[in-house]
Amino acid sequence: MTPFPWKEAMRFGLGVLRLPPEAFWRMSPRELAAAWGAVMGDRAGPLDRQGLETLMERFPDGC
Repeated sequence: MTPFPWKEAMRFGLGVLRLPPEAFWRMSPRELAAAWGAVMGDRAGPLDRQGLETLMERFPDGC
């Protein structure tokens, strides 16, 4: 399991969002992740070829 990225979370919350420290520390990790997605966009990115092939195997068209 990867530890929570506190350094990056604090940089984003305090630096990018410019939250006061008390507001930042009251946020849940889910709230912070939602704010990250709203500001930085979807972190998943576009579907690559391997991802497409995996989906095609899992959900065949029946052809």
